[in-house]
Amino acid sequence: MKVLKITLALALAAAATTAMAKDDPKKYVIVNEEMGVPVFPYDITDRPYTVIGEVKAGVRKATIFSKEASQKKIYHELWERAEKMGADAVIKASYGNSHVTAFSWGKTNATGTAIKFTGPATTAGK
Repeated sequence: MKVLKITLALALAAAATTAMAKDDPKKYVIVNEEMGVPVFPYDITDRPYTVIGEVKAGVRKATIFSKEASQKKIYHELWERAEKMGADAVIKASYGNSHVTAFSWGKTNATGTAIKFTGPATTAGK
């Protein structure tokens, strides 16, 4: 009976933690409002940062009839990889056209530069 109570308590705690994690949206230092993640096609010049490294991602189509990958999906894939590197943002993100290979119906490759901010944003007047 004691083991059952402990197991039930652990299960309830895990469920509560999961529910809180879903309700609490991720907070980014900066975010590309249109895409919902901190991935930008340009350089950030208003705050200092260090480069962590290059980020690469490939988004495949499920079938030949599937739509091309959207910019939003591509940026989310880049961000997933950069986040694992400990990045605060991705800059200079770019991607090309989809191409067919022997293993996919179409793949879009994307690259960017993962960065970590080293200080607060600067303003033009200071």
